[in-house]
Amino acid sequence: MLVIAGVLALLALMLGALHWRGRMAAMLHPGEAKIVLTQGPQDREYGHFAICHGPGRTTCVIDGDTIWYRAAKIRLADINAPEVSEPTCDAELDLGEKATNRMVELLNQGRFSLVPLPGRDADVYGRKLRTITRGGRSLGGVLVAEGLAERWVGVRRDWCD
Repeated sequence: MLVIAGVLALLALMLGALHWRGRMAAMLHPGEAKIVLTQGPQDREYGHFAICHGPGRTTCVIDGDTIWYRAAKIRLADINAPEVSEPTCDAELDLGEKATNRMVELLNQGRFSLVPLPGRDADVYGRKLRTITRGGRSLGGVLVAEGLAERWVGVRRDWCD
């Protein structure tokens, strides 16, 4: 009987340690905590998104801050995400891939809205400047909150320092 009690106590200790480790991991890696946005009545856009491949792009995600939607190239106006096409270091590529995958996931979670940037329709590369929202909250803001992007402040960050 004492052996069984000892084994049960050890098992309980191990389960407690695993639970604590999981809570610590969530605190140390906030990008792993997923935010879910609920769509509102104003959200009318939708599509099935995947990562862009090849030249025929109509509805896909290039990276965390650039998508194709209905054959229009759109730059998220409110964030800057790490590059995946020409990263300057492995850390930027890794974070950029996570941001890209998360944007695919967010866009596929339901309807959304495309909000034009007041006073400026496109950037110097001809991309439409839009904030993508669901229920009035920015999908780009989700990437920022999860540590996968930064708020756009007019200049690109060096993701490698």
